[in-house]
Amino acid sequence: MTTIETQVQYHSTYMTTEEYMTQEEDWDRDLLLDPAWEKQQRKTFTAWCNSHLRKAGTQIENIEEDFRNGLKLMLLLEVISGERLPKPDKGKMRFHKIANVNKALDFICSKGVKLVSIGAEEIVDGNVKMTLGMIWTIILRFAIQDISVEETSAKEGLLLWCQRKTAPYRNVNVQNFHISWKDGLALCALIHRHRPDLIDYSKLRKDDPIGNLNIAFEVAEKFLDIPRMLDAEDIVNTPKPDEKAIMTYVSCFYHAFAGAEQAETAANRICKVLAVNQENEKLMEEYEKLASELLEWIRRTIPWLENRVAEQTMNAMQQKLEDFRDYRRVHKPPKVQEKCQLEINFNTLQTKLRLSNRPAFMPSEGKMVSDIANAWKGLEQVEKGFEEWLLTEIRRLERLDHLAEKFKQKCSLHESWTAGKEELLSQKDYESASLMEIRALMRKHEAFESDLAAHQDRVEQIAAIAQELNELDYFDAATINARCQGICDQWDSLGTLTQKRRESLERVEKLWETIDQLYLEFAKRAAPFNNWMDGAIEDLQDMFIVHSIEEIQSLITAHDQFKATLPEADKERMATIGIQNEIVKIAQTYGIKLSGENPYTVLSAQGIGNKWEAVKQLVPLRDQMLQEEVARQQANERLRRQFAAQANIIGPWIQTKMEEISHVSVDIAGSLEEQMSNLKQYEQNIINYKSNIDKLEGDHQLSQEGLIFDNKHTNYSMEHIRVGWEHLLTTIARTINEVENQILTRDAKGISQEQLNEFRASFNHFDRKRNGMMDPDDFRACLISMGYDLVSGKNRGEVEFARIMTLVDPNNTSVVTFQAFIDFMTRETAETDTAEQVMASFKILASDKMYITVDELRRELPPEQAEYCISRMTKYIGSDAPPGALDYISFSSALYGESDL
Repeated sequence: MTTIETQVQYHSTYMTTEEYMTQEEDWDRDLLLDPAWEKQQRKTFTAWCNSHLRKAGTQIENIEEDFRNGLKLMLLLEVISGERLPKPDKGKMRFHKIANVNKALDFICSKGVKLVSIGAEEIVDGNVKMTLGMIWTIILRFAIQDISVEETSAKEGLLLWCQRKTAPYRNVNVQNFHISWKDGLALCALIHRHRPDLIDYSKLRKDDPIGNLNIAFEVAEKFLDIPRMLDAEDIVNTPKPDEKAIMTYVSCFYHAFAGAEQAETAANRICKVLAVNQENEKLMEEYEKLASELLEWIRRTIPWLENRVAEQTMNAMQQKLEDFRDYRRVHKPPKVQEKCQLEINFNTLQTKLRLSNRPAFMPSEGKMVSDIANAWKGLEQVEKGFEEWLLTEIRRLERLDHLAEKFKQKCSLHESWTAGKEELLSQKDYESASLMEIRALMRKHEAFESDLAAHQDRVEQIAAIAQELNELDYFDAATINARCQGICDQWDSLGTLTQKRRESLERVEKLWETIDQLYLEFAKRAAPFNNWMDGAIEDLQDMFIVHSIEEIQSLITAHDQFKATLPEADKERMATIGIQNEIVKIAQTYGIKLSGENPYTVLSAQGIGNKWEAVKQLVPLRDQMLQEEVARQQANERLRRQFAAQANIIGPWIQTKMEEISHVSVDIAGSLEEQMSNLKQYEQNIINYKSNIDKLEGDHQLSQEGLIFDNKHTNYSMEHIRVGWEHLLTTIARTINEVENQILTRDAKGISQEQLNEFRASFNHFDRKRNGMMDPDDFRACLISMGYDLVSGKNRGEVEFARIMTLVDPNNTSVVTFQAFIDFMTRETAETDTAEQVMASFKILASDKMYITVDELRRELPPEQAEYCISRMTKYIGSDAPPGALDYISFSSALYGESDL
């Protein structure tokens, strides 16, 4: 087996139990070969061994040499275990040493430690790795394994103990047994937690790890009897200090402070037991005191509740009830709380005694919870009976007071209702009343009789209440009886007066019925006749607006029909007035005083007569108004016919001229000059016709002044004539301009008359609406008919047509005029000068130079064109040109809107 294999095997097999083996597997095995770690382990393990061997008066210097004979190894085991090992061999031979070492190893195995690959020969031969592994096994078994903190043991228990002890300290976070201890603050925190008098933790700095470690080592060695097992420099300068060395050293702190903690735990346990006992005794005393006070209060309260002596007055009984309510609201609730708290304290005390293994609490005689509950139950029974008695007595007194108050209230209401009723029933107001008033008095009396019958129940109730109060021996029964008798006597008197008044009202009512029937008949005949007269007056005074002879004749006919109905209406008037005369005659005969007004209508005989006179006066006035309107409508009719005669001539003339101009504009028989001559002649004829339009305007002005707004004799209005005339003037001007532009285009582009005629023929063919414009679809068809390829290659054809539309319709009007069509076709067919051609011409004049002089321009061009070029050409920039030379290249480009070539 090689050295590396031995080291790896040693590292993985010297654990004592399965748990330890699992923990060790988490450590970095390769680092066991680190010389720094080996140095730390050698120093730490040597110091740990000496801390125990000195108890036997010895020590070791070299850990791998001093344990080779097995003697000090056996002595170490005896010291740390407190047990005797077999007697060692005294010889100095190799086999003696092996025997002693085997005895030590057997003892270790007897403690439940399973040793694998650690043999006595390696120890005797001074194998450092095996010796350190054996010592670590001993440390793990006897110094770390028995550590237990909250169900964790060994390494985890020690780590948890460290974390608990250092948790309150700043800059300390113990998570492992290597880098968490490098700054020394964790060790200082452990010491300060148990012995704050040894270290001033507030003065320690995290950036001074060596100083912190040395302070911890020195204090531990001097005051805690923990030898210095580590070097501060080794820990700080090692990236990851040896975990076993740190664990060994930290375990010494655990064992050093374990004794103090055990003493503290024992003291705490005693204090806890005594505190529990004192608290239990206090609860017992409180229970006895509360029980005595509660029972005494119950004994004092029961006699008060058993008192059943009734009071004579309602106020006294209410005071007794108020005292009882005060007892329920104020005095009893605290006692209920005390009783509840007493039971809670008793149960709590018994629970605490049972949990602390104390005997159960037995209260004094008569103070058991059951005794208190029985006393309380007796109190509540007496209390319930007392409350029922109070309520019964109060209800009895309330009944008496209620009946007396109810009697007074009903008597007051009845007396208030009957006040003045006898005087009203004795009145004779019906003697001077009309029939409607009598009937109203009759209905009112019937309502009173209904009300009187309804109050019969109240009178009976008053008598019944008085009887009940007498039966209950009400103290003021005499007053009740006297008042009740007065009400009954008055009630009988009211009944007699009511019957007498009914008989009188019925007698007078029959007397007025005849007069009332005549009033009603007058109202029925007067109302429609009055409405007829109101309508007649309204119609006779109504303002009318007519616009024709027919309408005024219709009004005259209706008026004549109205006049024919007047004799019949006069008969109806006489009959209606006769009814009123009969009413007056009856009243005079029987001495009846009339009120002067008909109850069924506001109309009177005098009012009807006055209105009839008004109707007769309005009839001739209406006749006069209608005749005046007839004359006015006849004059308007003459104006209509005069305007229509002229409009019917001018309207068709304008339409004819429009068609003739349109025909000239599309005619391709003659030349453009001939078309221009014809159009000029048309224009002069139109101008000469203006006098007819002006005369028609005059007639239209007269019609408007006469408020004539319609004319059945013509379809032409003045507005139509104006719009047609303006459109005619615009059309002839636009057509002349189009022909002029065609002539300019022909002369400028060198297009023949035949080509223009061909363009006109194509445009006329596709101008389907014959309005001098084509829509985009007709324009596309026209281009295709003339040879343009807008079909093959859909996308390419659409792009080309869109380009052409931007030329002929730059304003997106969706129409193509003939002038735009001509411009496009001449641009496509005729030769056009370009910027390059103009530059070439200037170059010839400049004798092939890149610039041209003022003298050359004036010599070669006419004066006007020469000065035009000189004023617009920029100076030539170049060293080869004389002063004043001009740049004809940029000028040529600018003429065609191009940039310099």
